[in-house]
Amino acid sequence: MGKNILAGAGIESPAFDAACLFEKVFGLDRQKRIVHAAEPAGEQKAEGYLRLSRERAGGRPLQYILGSWPFLGLTLAVGEGVLIPREETELLVQTAAELLRGGESPEIIDLCSGSGAVALGLASLFPGASVLAAELYGEALSYLDLNIQNTGLRRVKSVQTDVLDPESAARFASFDCIVSNPPYVTADELRTLQTEVRREPRTALLGGEDGLLFYRAIASLWLPKLKPGGAAAVEIGEGQAEPVARLFQNAGLSEIRVVKDFNGFDRVVAGIHKNN
Repeated sequence: MGKNILAGAGIESPAFDAACLFEKVFGLDRQKRIVHAAEPAGEQKAEGYLRLSRERAGGRPLQYILGSWPFLGLTLAVGEGVLIPREETELLVQTAAELLRGGESPEIIDLCSGSGAVALGLASLFPGASVLAAELYGEALSYLDLNIQNTGLRRVKSVQTDVLDPESAARFASFDCIVSNPPYVTADELRTLQTEVRREPRTALLGGEDGLLFYRAIASLWLPKLKPGGAAAVEIGEGQAEPVARLFQNAGLSEIRVVKDFNGFDRVVAGIHKNN
């Protein structure tokens, strides 16, 4: 019944979403559902399942309903007020990790950290790393701190910071790696996003009129903090590879690369600080 409700509402993957909601309510994955198929559901749980199905049909993101989502082998808490970790963002972590190979205890900062997905992902790959996760908004910070606690990756330290503020940036020293999945949706694009995406915080999506507001700030305020030989990597949206690569180049980075995601879209821009 849940699948039919979701399909009728035009949900893109009704079978998958229904299965996730079923497992949340009943605690049964696909194999266990088959084994227990003949057992009565129980009125209370059945009502709970239908309620969650209707929430999903109404456009509430599946991840918010579930309360958590996987990212690079980690399980991260998510909910209203924080950007949902996406598979494409794993490419950002993997690209930064490739650039950092050989560094046993790199100093890393993740700008616009949100749930902490990127910061925690890198910390899981580099046990000796010192990682700062910079986030401005209180709701996102609460999830960031919760995810640090839940994953046990306490080498990640959250810090409330406005990435766009020169005075805030001036308080930080130098880093071996700067990473960010900043807001990059343009004002025009924001109006055309799927209903469920628009349920995510506007502050985590909107990157100014042209989508490049945060990249300009990163290039002018943060990239100068890279140590010689240090690396920077950012996630980008459609059509942003060329202007972001140019910002990186003008900020003194070299070996600039654009990495495509599994759908063939430009997804990450990365570069290395020139040795002086």
